[in-house]
Amino acid sequence: MARDMVALPVLLRRNPRRRTRGGGYHGGVEAKWFSELPDGRLQCDLCPRECRLRDGQRGYCFVRERRGDEIVLTTYGRSSGFAVDPIEKKPLYHFYPGTEVLSFGTAGCNLGCKFCQNWDISAAKDRHRLAVEATPFQIAETAVHHGIPAIAFTYNDPVIFAEYAIDVAASCRENGLLNLAVTAGYINPEPRADFFAAMDAANVDLKSFDPQFYRRLVGGHLEVVQETLRHIVQETKCWLEVTTLLIPGLNDSEGEIDRLTGWVANALGVDVPLHFSRFHPANRLRDLPRTPLLTLKRAREIGLANGLRHVYLGNVDDPAGSTTWCPVDGTELIYRRWYQVGKINLVADSDTKVGDRRTAHCPTCYTVIPGRF
Repeated sequence: MARDMVALPVLLRRNPRRRTRGGGYHGGVEAKWFSELPDGRLQCDLCPRECRLRDGQRGYCFVRERRGDEIVLTTYGRSSGFAVDPIEKKPLYHFYPGTEVLSFGTAGCNLGCKFCQNWDISAAKDRHRLAVEATPFQIAETAVHHGIPAIAFTYNDPVIFAEYAIDVAASCRENGLLNLAVTAGYINPEPRADFFAAMDAANVDLKSFDPQFYRRLVGGHLEVVQETLRHIVQETKCWLEVTTLLIPGLNDSEGEIDRLTGWVANALGVDVPLHFSRFHPANRLRDLPRTPLLTLKRAREIGLANGLRHVYLGNVDDPAGSTTWCPVDGTELIYRRWYQVGKINLVADSDTKVGDRRTAHCPTCYTVIPGRF
């Protein structure tokens, strides 16, 4: 369970490296990624939607607005709220398990998932949602003050407030804090490189392995997310975990799960943790049942059969599906129930790394368990 909302320090301090127009954050700050078109419109280059705006128009996400000769991120320095969560709730199971994170988001989204579990935030077009003002320095100061080692950009997709997230991440790194992103990965190549370079870990939603599902129920394109996932693994130091919400009758067939898990194993690697999460009726799919536990367990079996070494079940009380097991000898390594961590039975490696990722090993057979521990 999350701790109570964290009160930010009263003192408001500006990030000195952030140049704004109009003197302050209240009206937003100039977006980094946009270009001018021959017909006079400005194109937002942040995500594949590439919204083309005339003066006063907002993009699909609603938080990027054209004002004169610039596009402005209107939610910079403003949040829908803060809470302290276990890192397992993101979910991240191989990145400093058992630690707490300071979670926050803003409002809006660049996708239109009909099954969104946070639809009241992601679809918000009401500025009153953004009740908390917080500069990048202030957020880092709050985490340090409360002894929280990491910041999680979550609740709505941090891609749409990328400039704000990157500035917060820079301030957090200056204070020795870690940065975590919970995202759908729907972003263009140039901002993608900047965004994930600022993150230490990410959980990316791979919502389906069916392009038609992405078009009809998400309003996006599967191949963009695949490119993002490959980029994180191949081009960054960011630790990656993947989540798929299984929705009855829509993306939970054994054939689709087989294709999805096979692609993750082959394209991303067998050590990338994959989380299958239970769907609860929400947003525009309230008439569907929640995901049966047997469906989740079968998905896990298929993933393991396709070579994935760490497949987890989420939003469900299933300790066996939440626990980290040694993929070689079956030793219980990290016991979990819901988002709570019990015994951690790992030996941390002081010298061994996979790339720049700190590892640990099984105490009985010495198999290396990738992650950061």
